[in-house]
Amino acid sequence: MEDKNLTKRDLQALETKKRLIRSAHEVFLKNGFNKTTISEIIKKAGVGYGTAYVYFKNKDAMFVTVMESVMERFLQVADQTFHPNSVVAAREQILNQVRAFLELAIEEKNMLKVIKEAIGISDVVEARWLEIRKQFIESITNDITYSQSNNLVSTKFDAPIAAKSWYFMNEMFLWECVETEEVNLDKIVEQLSLLYTSALYE
Repeated sequence: MEDKNLTKRDLQALETKKRLIRSAHEVFLKNGFNKTTISEIIKKAGVGYGTAYVYFKNKDAMFVTVMESVMERFLQVADQTFHPNSVVAAREQILNQVRAFLELAIEEKNMLKVIKEAIGISDVVEARWLEIRKQFIESITNDITYSQSNNLVSTKFDAPIAAKSWYFMNEMFLWECVETEEVNLDKIVEQLSLLYTSALYE
């Protein structure tokens, strides 16, 4: 529903929720997941406890919303239209996507550290992370299937298995970009893309 179709009360409720999410993002970023309390988030947002609990039943649920907003940017990279008409075009787009994905990892390094912490603590956060991971793999599977239907990738490859392999390679380097002070991004992008496209694209 578009904002213009909402009542004044609906708009106020939407703004309150957005304020809570912004405050949660800031507090989690400052304190980390474990040390953050929902009380601190509520205080920063300037809303009442009852109001906050209308939108989020606990800290874990609030963090999931923050994590989703961060990972949405990564999913937008994965979900870019992928309709190459040649192996060269496919390789170029894949390289650009890998670069964009890992550049985002560096940009969001501090929040990704909190996400990794939360995954190891909260079953709720871990479950949502696994769902997000599945979205990436499904998107990659669609790209591989498209390439197979256009004779760019051999049908000897099982698309879901190849997609899962490719995703986990990228996730591994995502965490390396997060945990390492300085990375040779150009080299990682080049080698990662070369390995994948040389294997699949004929």
